Amino acid sequence: MKDIILLPTYNERENVAWIIPEIFSLVPDIHVLVIDDNSPDQTAEVVRGLASRYPNLSLIVREKKTGLGNAYKDTMRQLIHDQDIRSLLTMDADGSHSPEYLKELLTDISDYDLVIGSRYVAGGGVEDWEPWRKFLSRFGNMYSKFFTGLKINDFTAGFMCIRREFLERLAFEKIGSSGYSFLIELKFYLIHDFKARVKEVPIIFKSRREGESKISHQIIREGIKAPLRLFLRRIWKK
Repeated sequence: MKDIILLPTYNERENVAWIIPEIFSLVPDIHVLVIDDNSPDQTAEVVRGLASRYPNLSLIVREKKTGLGNAYKDTMRQLIHDQDIRSLLTMDADGSHSPEYLKELLTDISDYDLVIGSRYVAGGGVEDWEPWRKFLSRFGNMYSKFFTGLKINDFTAGFMCIRREFLERLAFEKIGSSGYSFLIELKFYLIHDFKARVKEVPIIFKSRREGESKISHQIIREGIKAPLRLFLRRIWKK
């Protein structure tokens, strides 16, 4: 059985050049699938060069950038029926999700259905964030917790390990978010609808190594709408 890291990229050529070798140095048997949104900086070319050294590295190049959520949804749909896959991992390519936590996530997925690398449990935290970003993240998670009713702490966490068979049950067309709020909706359906056994493990969310943050007004607006939509779904389902 194999575990596959899904690594979405857009203009991350400097970051993939170091994070992919680091991943394989720590977890040599892992599989890494880079999902590149046709990056103008030729991220895909860097990945192709690394693939000659790492046989478990593969690449999908999408026609255009349509959001993190869409990149994950389209790729997961292609993989979820492969019986040889034990789990899929979601992970940022910019260094904010340190590969040092991969072994713990992979160990815990043997006993759980969803393992979340969490900033907001004991031992977790963030590195070098501006006050506005800390406030936005904390408020967003409290807001999501209130409207979804889930008993987890890091709704917007993008560092996760998920058992394949739970994703196979998911109707991806129900997930309306195309951006980062996909992560909130995905957790909701796995935990609320499918009763996934979940564990949050503490991580330190680090500053990205190279490039700029991709937070935008559209991402914030979607983050407001998604928990409200899930709240209404909870009410209608009662």
